[in-house]
Amino acid sequence: MSYKLEYRTICFGVDSASRLPTQGIEGTFFIPSYQRGYRWTADEVTKLLDDIWESAGQRYSLQPIVVKSLGTGAWELIDGQQRLTTLWLLLRFMNKGEPRYHLEYQTRAGSQAYLRELDAAQAEENIDYFHMHQAYATIAGWFANKMGLQYQQFLVDEMFRFLSTSVRIIWYEVPENEEPIPLFTRLNQGRIPLTDAELLKAVLLSKVQEKHPGRETEIAAQWDGIERDLQRPDVWAFVTGQAAAQGRVTLQHGTRIDLLFDTLAKKPATGAPAYHTFDQLRPQAEGDSLAFWAKVEALHAQILGWFEEPLWHNKIGFLVTCGLSLQAIFDLAQGQGKKAFDNALTSRIKATLNTRADDLDGTLHYENSSHKVTLQRLLLLFNIEVRRDRFPFKEHVGATWSLEHIHAQNAQDLIRAEQWETWLAEHRQALSDIRATGNMAAIDPLLADINAATPHLHTKQFGLEEFKALAGRVLVELNDGVEEEADHSIANLALLSLGANAALSNAVFEVKRSKVLAMDRRGDYIPAATRNVFLKYYAPADRLQPHFWGDADKDAYLREIKKKLAAYLQ
Repeated sequence: MSYKLEYRTICFGVDSASRLPTQGIEGTFFIPSYQRGYRWTADEVTKLLDDIWESAGQRYSLQPIVVKSLGTGAWELIDGQQRLTTLWLLLRFMNKGEPRYHLEYQTRAGSQAYLRELDAAQAEENIDYFHMHQAYATIAGWFANKMGLQYQQFLVDEMFRFLSTSVRIIWYEVPENEEPIPLFTRLNQGRIPLTDAELLKAVLLSKVQEKHPGRETEIAAQWDGIERDLQRPDVWAFVTGQAAAQGRVTLQHGTRIDLLFDTLAKKPATGAPAYHTFDQLRPQAEGDSLAFWAKVEALHAQILGWFEEPLWHNKIGFLVTCGLSLQAIFDLAQGQGKKAFDNALTSRIKATLNTRADDLDGTLHYENSSHKVTLQRLLLLFNIEVRRDRFPFKEHVGATWSLEHIHAQNAQDLIRAEQWETWLAEHRQALSDIRATGNMAAIDPLLADINAATPHLHTKQFGLEEFKALAGRVLVELNDGVEEEADHSIANLALLSLGANAALSNAVFEVKRSKVLAMDRRGDYIPAATRNVFLKYYAPADRLQPHFWGDADKDAYLREIKKKLAAYLQ
């Protein structure tokens, strides 16, 4: 027997759309010893009641009940004890007739009797009794307080109607040879529920086996292949803008293939009810199963095609990193030839940046907090565009990125002696590195003053004013003798990870250059354009000065940014 999956209402009624009788829950559910007892609190019970009420008679799916047949009308309840017990308590309170199903316990025989009695005097005798009694009291309170006692019967009638006609559990019946304990462990370890993909897989393979015997094995193998492709960190980062966290799946996707199904189901980014994707796609999986699977394969192939083609890889990856969903990219591609799709991607990038070329000349400013996202996006796209191959989005999405001043013109944020000591030591080294015959007369006295000040940094003889004066002289010398104001334009900004940024903060170009090159030698990921900046890649050949970042460097860097981003600027 294969997996069996279907909808079942809680009670028996007539579907409002089809006017056909609904299949309710009935039979005896056996709860084995490996499961804990009933533990739902008032919060879980109230949420279930609210969800049922707010469904307002529309079709609404509760989480799956996982069962294994024990014979005629008897089931081993592998997952769903808490929900099924709460629903039984709800039916008992509404008193619309005896529930058509019952719960039995392998090792807690008293719980079965207590469910019927709910004796307050016994509630403190047993932890299971306590939670059952509290849940029943929560149900009674919900009905009394939701609209007032005068509306309680109306609420009872409406809730019973919903449970009989539109509120369904997803009935997931496993084969008789399935080992229940490993399945129970997986479902309850960290409370990992069955995903939309797992439910769709059960429907799809069951229907294919029924209509096209033998093809289910082929599709199951293809399914595993798609999941393996999406488990690749580089593919996953490209298509979702999310890092692969130690091989674990993301909060949004229990398995990676869920992303494809969510896209085909046009699942909203927020506000979708539980099992929206399964509810939307189940009719296709049950209908022409092979045609449905062909759509999944086509979307998978399209993603890999985009991933492999550097031009589309980089444009799509950038948009996804900026928050555009795979669904939106998929919609852009529908009915488009290659050139039209490429033009659509370019237009979408241009709209995302919403920046004129002239804005790069100084309108965009680091100290304006509203500009920082745009500056980061511009520099990310610049780093993408300078590459001739695919940009490594898996390196980018795995870190927190920030804007780094290429050359810091002040040390005003440093107010503690420990900070002064580190700053002076780093900049003393930078002065030593650039010391030559032509500048000894200026640098040697400065080095002597730093050496003289160092022993007194933690004493009252040396304070903030003394540090500012000494740091000011150092900054002028390390800026090729030029004293200038802080530059917060994009011409003096580069993209670095937050950790690297913290390590370079408040340092002049020469200090930062040495540290960036050390990071690069160590194998740290440095974005290509950022690395180019500190290697003076953009400096004019006739004005190359490796130790300073001056106006000529900024002008050349800005020209290169404008050139690479020309197609995406307004």
